[in-house]
Amino acid sequence: MTRTTTPSSSLGRAIFVGAGAGILASLIMALYAMIAGWAKGAGFFTPLYHIASLWASPNTMMASMEDGMAGNPFHFDSGPAVLGVAIHMMTAAMYGAVFGLLVARVRLGTAALAGAGLVWGAAVFALNAFIGLPIAAALFGSGDQIANMAQMAGWGTFIIEHLLYGLGLGLLVALDRRRSSAVTTAPATAAAH
Repeated sequence: MTRTTTPSSSLGRAIFVGAGAGILASLIMALYAMIAGWAKGAGFFTPLYHIASLWASPNTMMASMEDGMAGNPFHFDSGPAVLGVAIHMMTAAMYGAVFGLLVARVRLGTAALAGAGLVWGAAVFALNAFIGLPIAAALFGSGDQIANMAQMAGWGTFIIEHLLYGLGLGLLVALDRRRSSAVTTAPATAAAH
């Protein structure tokens, strides 16, 4: 017995898989950002507080940076940390869902999906740095720490984070396709014997 899918159900699945892959890829991105923050002496958890300052006070971000520079890189405040993680994952899920939709009807192998993910990560970087973050700062009254997030994090760090996100996203979508293909063809192969 083989599974049949309608175009709308396959697009729904692509969006769902893209969103889930986006969330998982955001963990890779966040880990890199946190290690980079620690390495720069700005504090390990500072990137989470930086994201949280979209809706919360930037005081925790500033305290984390000050502690990092003073030799205490692990300043932790659970409320802003959870808020930062939630905002980051929701944004990553949204971008992942769009990626899933964009590549849904295109037959691409693993390497091509990884490449498409890298291109998508670069596009998300540009969109965030030059359009999305300044608009978000204006909408929520968040201030310069959001509008200038790429500059504050460091342009190199910010683009690498997004490229890692895109690469992870592309590979996870490819992994799902391989798994789905194996599940779909296995019953047909067994029936043929």
